[in-house]
Amino acid sequence: MTAPESAEGTAEAHPAPAGSPRRGRRIVAWVFGVLGAIIVLAVIALVVYSQVGVMAAEPEPLAAMRADPAIHIVDDSAAIVLTPASGANGDGLVFYPGAKVDPWAYAAKLSGLVAEGATVVIVKPWLNLALFDLRPVSTFTALAPEVDQWAVGGHSLGGVKACQVAGDVGRLILFASYCATDISGTPIPVLSIAGSEDGLSTPQKIADNRHLLPADADLVEIAGASHSSFGDYGLQPGDGTPTISDEDMTAQISHAAVPFLGG
Repeated sequence: MTAPESAEGTAEAHPAPAGSPRRGRRIVAWVFGVLGAIIVLAVIALVVYSQVGVMAAEPEPLAAMRADPAIHIVDDSAAIVLTPASGANGDGLVFYPGAKVDPWAYAAKLSGLVAEGATVVIVKPWLNLALFDLRPVSTFTALAPEVDQWAVGGHSLGGVKACQVAGDVGRLILFASYCATDISGTPIPVLSIAGSEDGLSTPQKIADNRHLLPADADLVEIAGASHSSFGDYGLQPGDGTPTISDEDMTAQISHAAVPFLGG
């Protein structure tokens, strides 16, 4: 007559059923492990993407802007701050660059606003992508405390970001851009500056998204301007061919934006 099996022996002889809590925990751990690996790979891919193919500022317009004694430049870690050397007039613009465009590429084209007394703060976006920058607008307005009336704006996808935070400032300028956020029911004053030859934010796309802006938004189209005319970073793939000179483009941007900032 054999001795009865011990409790330990019985457990070894009869493994836990497939639906046991232990097996369930292993499945959950495996699923979370796979998801974690996917997230890590996605973050790595985003970081690599954000650093490859960044469109650099053209050296000549940037050098001319830097040499202008009428413009005072502060190169902060968060943004480039351009102020009139003679003193600011109390109006300011926080500007978000387009995706993967060097922030310095916009300094010369926005210098006309500074010449008229406005302060321009060009954001240095996280990962070169304004849409991923979670810092509040106050991070950038704090860099110019002498300004008491702010607008927020941006070029291309930078404009999409500006639409998202326009309510925190109260005024919005779109540069070759349009909103993906519906602000049509807000009292936010909006100025949209577009280019007739823009092959990316085309006149048709801007018209198709007009309903997302307030009814009294002011739309200005610059004849001969392409998408890349709003900065100095060279021609952009898929864009139209500009027929306007850089000098005229700077003047046209200033002509449209300066009265809006002071309004």
